[in-house]
Parts: sequence; structure tokens; C-alpha cells
Amino acid sequence: MQVDDKTVQALAAALNFRQMRQELIASNIANADTPGYKAKRLDFEEALARALDVDGQENMLATDDRHYDVGNGGFSNMQPEIYDDPNGIVSLDGNNVDRDQELARMSENRIMYEATVALLNKKLGLMKYAITSER
Repeated sequence: MQVDDKTVQALAAALNFRQMRQELIASNIANADTPGYKAKRLDFEEALARALDVDGQENMLATDDRHYDVGNGGFSNMQPEIYDDPNGIVSLDGNNVDRDQELARMSENRIMYEATVALLNKKLGLMKYAITSER
């Protein structure tokens, strides 16, 4: 069993991006009264799916060191997409942050973060059991 397998890498990447999303949402809430501020969003799920390439549909043949690893476990070069939220009602001062929606997104992200931590703990617990169990 590999200690740094694909599952551990995926869970660690998801934790990092969930933390980034939480900070971005907190920034949106903090700037809810800033004139002209546009709410930001962070998407990483597509990049994570490409890195996992679970079903093999996004796998590309990388035969040269200069080829980019766009699938098949490329966790080291994953980048989240950060963009201005095109949705939402823009107020008279140009701000489009809805505190209630941001708080709901923050709660959802926190729950997903905690679930990811629980999964990572289970995976590491299984690895520890496999290493320390008697044969």
C-alpha cells in the first residue's frame, strides 16, 4: 500500500481548496458594505475531477517531460478558478454581496470541510491499521 496514494492527495487538495473558499467567502462578507465590490467565487471541483480521472475519460498520453499532466492524478499543478460572481442583485452602490447567501455558502463549505477531514482521518486510520496489524 502506498502511503501517499491518490485518495490522500485528493483529500488533502480538497481541504486546501475548501480553506481557500472559506477565506474568500469571509472576504465577501467583510466587503458587503464596500461600494463597487463584486462577490468572488472559487471553483475547484472540475480541476479535482480531472486530477482524479476516476473513469479514465480525461486521461491524456503524456510521453514527454514537457507534456502537462492534465489528468491521471496531476495534483501538483491543480489551480482553482477564482472569478467575480456574475449572479446576484447589484445594489445602487455597485455591490452584489448578499450576506444571507454568503453565510449559507460558508455553512455548506464548513460542513464539506468537516466531512473531508473525517474521510481523511478514516483513510489514515485504515493505513495505520494495515501497517500495525499482525499478519
